[in-house]
Amino acid sequence: MKASIKHRKLSDEFHTPEQCYITELSNSADDPDVSIAQARLEPGMTTRWHRLSATAERYYILTGKGRVEVGELAPREVCAGDVVLIPPMCRQRITNVGEEDLLFLAICTPPFSQDIYEDIEKEQ
Repeated sequence: MKASIKHRKLSDEFHTPEQCYITELSNSADDPDVSIAQARLEPGMTTRWHRLSATAERYYILTGKGRVEVGELAPREVCAGDVVLIPPMCRQRITNVGEEDLLFLAICTPPFSQDIYEDIEKEQ
């Protein structure tokens, strides 16, 4: 890892086919062991069922209320301060059940890359 400071730019936010907005906060050679992205999900929206191969993910809920479905666990409500642990190859999706945007950090080890993302919506 190299010492650095990364400034978030709101203009870097992009919409994904998964139905949420992503801002990459850190995903570079400066820190090759982890990636951090902020995800924003609008009220009433649900991400597509998906999984990540060879990558563990953690959701850290910043604001809002959600219902997360991970693996074979029963659906659970989450709110600010909650952490969701998602092992590699574990099916997952999250729904915004609140009236404001659901904001959370997606922290991946090893770092996220598009080639590890698998859309499994049709399999569910």
